[in-house]
This record gives sequence, structure tokens and C-alpha cells, in this order.
Amino acid sequence: MKFGRTLSVLGITLFFGASLLAGHIPQSGQQPAPDNTKMNQGDANKDATTADQQKMNPADRNTTKQIRKSIMQDKSLSTYAHNIKIITQDGKVTLKGPVRSDDDKANLEAKAVAVAGAGNVSNQLEIAPKQ
Repeated sequence: MKFGRTLSVLGITLFFGASLLAGHIPQSGQQPAPDNTKMNQGDANKDATTADQQKMNPADRNTTKQIRKSIMQDKSLSTYAHNIKIITQDGKVTLKGPVRSDDDKANLEAKAVAVAGAGNVSNQLEIAPKQ
């Protein structure tokens, strides 16, 4: 009786362990994990505009907040578009990061211009290659 119970527990344990291992075996056709490392290398340049340069004054923070809110409310934008960097310095807005299409790029710029005003937006968005 004890031997049968031990065998059953051993069998269940082996089955469960094998199923866990099977879940970690890469299957063909899976997409690689997103990696923006190459995109972010440009931020290492001395003259690059980066998020840590944004001033903490209320006007710039409010501008960034309004643009981000407008972007997040637009469900037609890609996930990439929802995750762009918005950097505001003295009322001037810089948009950076990858987007999926020219439509996303134009739509994001229009949202920033609506908040910051014409001539106050630098669109440095790039179209991400299809993977």
C-alpha cells in the first residue's frame, strides 16, 4: 500500500516537473523580446535631450502631463506610441522613442502641438522596424 502511494506521488511530481520544463522551451515562430537598447544609445551623446534634463517647474511638468494624458486616452495608438518619451524644457517639447507607423508619429506630434503650441515641438520619433 505504501509503495503504491509513493509511486503515485513520484509519478505526479515527475509529470508536474516535466510540464514546467516544457513551458520554458522556446518554440519556433515566437517573437523575440522587445529591445530598445539600440534606440537608447543615442541618448548617450553629450548634446542629446534626455528625460533627466526636464526641469521640475510646474509649467513644464503640466505640459508633459497634458500631452501624456492625451496620448493615453487615444486607444487607436500602438503600444509603442503610448510609451514614447516626452521631455519638456522651458516650454519646448521633445518627443523621442520608437513608434509603429507614420500615422502614430504624426498623431503624437499633433497632440504635443495642441498642448505646447506650434514651433514648440521637436519630433525625434523613429519608425520601429517590423520584427
